[in-house]
Amino acid sequence: MTLKVELKPGERIIIGESMITNDDQRTRLYIEGNAPILREKDILTLDSANTPAKRIYLAVQLMYLSREVTKFQDNYFSLIQDIMQAAPSTIPFVTRISNHIIADQLYKALKEARALIEHEKKIFAALNPTAAAAAEK
Repeated sequence: MTLKVELKPGERIIIGESMITNDDQRTRLYIEGNAPILREKDILTLDSANTPAKRIYLAVQLMYLSREVTKFQDNYFSLIQDIMQAAPSTIPFVTRISNHIIADQLYKALKEARALIEHEKKIFAALNPTAAAAAEK
């Protein structure tokens, strides 16, 4: 099955181990194969992983892009242990993320990690509106 991706001018995408930057006009790509693909809006950097849920997303992102779960699993387990202790309401999200990882469905794990980030925003907003604003950055 072919994946169709439309890129805005200057938009970036990761395909496999390559970062691709679009030129100054809209572009349509048709991608076949099993390489991991992440659009710019879904890419999290080390600098922007400034909350526990975002650090979990980054760990899953690294697993997805490298296809080496074992290389990042110790860090992942440490991160999920911390977040579950601090906020037990995250346990269902972490369980779904972990189940996707075990099933080698890393893109689905990334989508669930994105849901965990949204849940974390709600927790921050309930605890402290100032912390919620910081999590948005």
